[in-house]
Amino acid sequence: MLLAGPTVLAFFSGGYFDEARAWAGLIAWALVALAFLVLGVRALPRTAPAALALGGLALLAAWTLLSMAWALVAGYAYHAAQITMLYLGALLAAALLLRGRAGERLLEPALLAGSTIVIGYGLSERLLPGLLSFQHSITAGGRLEQPLTYWNAMGELAAIGIVLGARLAGDRSRTPWVRGLSAAAAVPLGLGLYLSFSRGALFAAIAGLVSLVVLVGRREQLRALAVIIVAAAVCSAAAAPFSGLTNLGGSLGTRETQGAIELVVVVLVSLAAGLVQARLARDDRAAALRLPGWAPAATGAVICVTLALAITLGTKETSKAPLAAGASRLTTLQSDRYDYWRVALRAFGDQPLHGIGAGNWWIYWLRFRHTNSAATDAHSLELQTLAELGVVGAALLLGWLGGIATVARRVYREAPEAAAGLVAGLIVWLVHSPLDWDWQMPALTLVAVLLAGGLLARMPPIASSR
Repeated sequence: MLLAGPTVLAFFSGGYFDEARAWAGLIAWALVALAFLVLGVRALPRTAPAALALGGLALLAAWTLLSMAWALVAGYAYHAAQITMLYLGALLAAALLLRGRAGERLLEPALLAGSTIVIGYGLSERLLPGLLSFQHSITAGGRLEQPLTYWNAMGELAAIGIVLGARLAGDRSRTPWVRGLSAAAAVPLGLGLYLSFSRGALFAAIAGLVSLVVLVGRREQLRALAVIIVAAAVCSAAAAPFSGLTNLGGSLGTRETQGAIELVVVVLVSLAAGLVQARLARDDRAAALRLPGWAPAATGAVICVTLALAITLGTKETSKAPLAAGASRLTTLQSDRYDYWRVALRAFGDQPLHGIGAGNWWIYWLRFRHTNSAATDAHSLELQTLAELGVVGAALLLGWLGGIATVARRVYREAPEAAAGLVAGLIVWLVHSPLDWDWQMPALTLVAVLLAGGLLARMPPIASSR
């Protein structure tokens, strides 16, 4: 139930609305209660970094709920606290239930399978338009949005799935058939990433894949990544000329023809990628990449600098013409986000200590916006936290993220190859978090929470200190 949760929630608009989110929270906390009943409280990880990760998120949830006292609209603060409580329950459940070799081995394949199911569902309408037809929003402009109902979230979920698929395909401890299936699954994920036309998700995917190669530091991982990139690129290139695939354009007959052609391409390329990777897995010889000790730190610095540079350059683009729905979006940094962030900083300036109340950024947007675009979120976890929860909330968020980062570092030191996929997947989510409203999309952020929980589950429990 824990590992299937994000996939199930994806088919309820990603858990964005209250009812699905409430049920998900109840199930998460029921799993926590069950885990405590069976394993006991002493099964919790006992280290200081683990306590910081769990305590930071718990305090953030409490502060979010407390913000009802000063929020402009208290009901929105309650709903924001509901989201954070869901993540806290899922993190606790993962830290308890994913202990042991079975949990460790199941986590990455389960999340990869879930990502493939969700992205595959979104692609099915384009590949089989005569049989399937989904609801579409005007703002999507034909970009891949179902079932999460938001194209950038679909792109990021695909990006995390690609990283997990690449890790499993390059993992020497997995059987050849698992490695082959993982490579095959990453191919439609790559197509889904392309059809989302999400610039932030594409950047996050690149950051995660580069980090994966550096963290693993082995040639077999690099070879697996090369197979996946080539296969995904072939499928994306085949889809690029077809407007029926890229923006749902053309008559039904045209779309059926284009979908049938692309379906054959996807099936054949996925099969080829799986067979090639399975063959490579059988002939793999352990070989380390000669990377300097400072390579991980340098990779992190390059990712941060590149992200900051892209954001800075984007503010210089002056055109306000509507962005095209297709691949031309990938050639520009233009976005309404800079207006959202400006309003978030204004809200923070008005109430720097405790913020304007969780979930209340949209009120400031209605008052101080320069455009008529509708928005309910600041499209940045960090800036929205500053605006709505002030420096206290930002400190608690930083404490949670810092705790997870410290746990990841410790687990990676002890078992680099076992932790590399989890860490790289988290990097994808973390790199994208300043660029969009991932936090408000539980079906997406729960994947990152489970990856973090998988790292916490590898920390020694309280009972082991006796």
